[in-house]
Amino acid sequence: QVQLVESGGGLVQPGGSLRLSCAASGSIVSFKVMGWYRQAPGKQRDLVARITTAGSTNYADSVKGRFTISRDNGKKTVYLQMNSLKPEDTAVYYCNAQQTYTTLSGFPTTNTYWGRGTQVSVSS
Repeated sequence: QVQLVESGGGLVQPGGSLRLSCAASGSIVSFKVMGWYRQAPGKQRDLVARITTAGSTNYADSVKGRFTISRDNGKKTVYLQMNSLKPEDTAVYYCNAQQTYTTLSGFPTTNTYWGRGTQVSVSS
């Protein structure tokens, strides 16, 4: 059983900073990709940032230069440092982890896991 537990959300004023953390527990040794998605009320869930085991990163255009994703592979933890926060960053932020492996039959398979989400609110 894999669990992803997020922490670090809250209420912050525009221009402020928050740091989200997501710790994975369970029997899986490593996740090829870990990342963050967000969902604002009435909108779809969108990618914010993701990072591979090797440290390769991708960011949504709206957060480039403001957010930084990092991970500690030994702790199975991914972080999201959010600076210069804007009201439009308000959303529930979800941790995502992808485990990739090859089955005994030789088929590549990906299992995707989600956290329960943490609320980030940016308001004056």
